[in-house]
Amino acid sequence: MPYDEIEAEMSTRELIARELDHMPEQDLDKLLAFLRSLKEVHAETAMPTLAAESSLAKDWLAPEEDAAWANL
Repeated sequence: MPYDEIEAEMSTRELIARELDHMPEQDLDKLLAFLRSLKEVHAETAMPTLAAESSLAKDWLAPEEDAAWANL
């Protein structure tokens, strides 16, 4: 099977793992820092959503809310 076809069948995670095997150590340090910064960005953008969810759940879980949506 040609190399391009093999890669086409691999997941993104598998492709990244394959690339990691060929990277020099100093680049792995940079990559780790980048991955951690991405994780922080996602955590920061999720915080307002998570905070609002518990507050809004009080209304969402009310019997009146269920009744309002029952006929849809």
